[in-house]
Amino acid sequence: MKFAPVAVSVIAMSLAACTSAQAEPVASAPLAPVASEDPYPMTPAGAAAWVAMVEKDLFDFSVEFGRVSWINSTYIMHDSDALAAKYGAVATEKSVAYANKAAEYARVAGLDPEVARKLDILRNGIVMPAPVRDGAATELNEIATSLNSQYGKGKGTLNGKEISGSDIEAEMGNPERTPAELAEMWTSWHDNVGAPMRGDYLRMISIANEGSKELGFKDLGAMWRSNYDMDPDQFAAETERMWQEVKPLYMALHTYVRSKLNEKHGDAVQPATGPIRADLLGNMWAQEWGNIYPLVAPAGAGDIGYDLTDLIEKKGVDEVGMVRVGEDFFSSLGFKELPATFWERSQFVKPQDREVVCHASAWDIDNVDDLRIKMCIKKNADDFITIHHELGHNYYQRAYNQQDYLHLNGANDGFHEAIGDMVALSITPEYLVQIDMLDPKDVPSADKDIGLLLRQAMDKVAFLPFGLMVDRYRWGLFDGSIPADKLNAGWTDLRLQYQGITPPVARDESKFDAGAKYHIPGNVPYTRYFLARILQFQFYKAACDQAGWEGPLHRCSFYGNEEVGKNLNAMLEMGASKPWPDALEAFTGERQMSGKAMVEYFAPLMAWLEEQNKGKPQGW
Repeated sequence: MKFAPVAVSVIAMSLAACTSAQAEPVASAPLAPVASEDPYPMTPAGAAAWVAMVEKDLFDFSVEFGRVSWINSTYIMHDSDALAAKYGAVATEKSVAYANKAAEYARVAGLDPEVARKLDILRNGIVMPAPVRDGAATELNEIATSLNSQYGKGKGTLNGKEISGSDIEAEMGNPERTPAELAEMWTSWHDNVGAPMRGDYLRMISIANEGSKELGFKDLGAMWRSNYDMDPDQFAAETERMWQEVKPLYMALHTYVRSKLNEKHGDAVQPATGPIRADLLGNMWAQEWGNIYPLVAPAGAGDIGYDLTDLIEKKGVDEVGMVRVGEDFFSSLGFKELPATFWERSQFVKPQDREVVCHASAWDIDNVDDLRIKMCIKKNADDFITIHHELGHNYYQRAYNQQDYLHLNGANDGFHEAIGDMVALSITPEYLVQIDMLDPKDVPSADKDIGLLLRQAMDKVAFLPFGLMVDRYRWGLFDGSIPADKLNAGWTDLRLQYQGITPPVARDESKFDAGAKYHIPGNVPYTRYFLARILQFQFYKAACDQAGWEGPLHRCSFYGNEEVGKNLNAMLEMGASKPWPDALEAFTGERQMSGKAMVEYFAPLMAWLEEQNKGKPQGW
């Protein structure tokens, strides 16, 4: 996956960082009763006092809600579902009530700038707002909880035998599987998990759209886009600008991979022109293609000299040991070690006695230092990298834990996603030698750089259009440009437009293929992951510059550099207390998110791909 719940979200707005479906808006008890004299008058002082009351209420509620959400995610059963739905409803009612009141206070003249910013956070931060009518919050959260549980218990089939969600993800990346087996897994997962959600999902977003309009937004998509310190339409344009900066790289990669899949499977399975079949790319959602690297790696240049999954196995590193390796990276930068409770309370492996949500996530239950990750770790390269990603959330959460409640979050949600990924970029061969996982004699020489970059691009670059289109799909549902009777066609069309991907079998409107991706039924805004792919390279380049790195950017590792750690912490501890351009500038010296660092990182690969693609049609 990738995202982790942050208790902040729990309430701060939908369990802000929490990626759980229940991670809905936050709430608390009813607004304080009004005495004969209103303690919170419509004055600057009254607004400040009201915000302070709300922050105290939401902080306290978030801790209890976070514990309920944790239990529901790690012990799926009727009773935990019921509790999660109940608390989610309270959270939604609370956050909607506070959002509406915040909109009133926002009109008061002479507000302290800090108070005005917090009022905006309260109004803009709810992920799934319910309208104020009776029963709406309860219905919304019952549906959200049900969808989350349905996803967690979802099954597909392989050779006619039932297979769990985490196992099917692993098998989709198994290069030994035949196209027929891949098509079976893809189809069964989408049919069994997505299709049954169709009606409930449409009902849920109808309720939330109604709630967003009551808060004064054009629709729920506009509300989501209002959380980036700029106009919603301006933000959409910014993401499009960044996509255009990196799109040529994706197009070149798509052309190259399609030609290799055609060589492997033939025209009957994968034609040499047009879109790529979605199930052939090593991932259930074709969002990252690294699992098929061996199929597309060219002789010589494609051999990077080692396999991280093999190294993990040869070193005998178990699941918890993999997490300790990730902790060590942050320790090398000067961050203090994780608390003992992290090791006692986290879920590292899938329990055998119950259903759980395996989707990886990071949690801060008490908004201080009850840090945890929730994973079903498998001893492979993907989960090794995911662990670094999730720990990035945890270290960010701890860095800003001295901020006021409404600032207990990343500068924007892309920042939260990018921190761990920036560290993961430092998982270079040289780093693996430093931590005694790779023998120095096995470090690939410079002539293997294309292989190293191609392997990275198969995940980092391949993800970009998917990261962008998931929310563009939902924005279309929210504003009506994708009508309910085109729910599935809208998804398939956007995947074709942005990714150049097509399903392995015909799909119709009895399906809901988007629901087979966790973040859709889980109501997790997804643009953050696109931003994270961009920002991680921007952060990484800044860290390498600060470390005095002089070689090719992709060979840089800042492991062990406490100066970088000090500068990074200075940005992290700001949390959401300042607009994101201020936080970006604090670490990188730049105020605009940009794909230029990513383009620089992959420049040698781009030149190589253009050479390989000569004479081949680009696009679909």
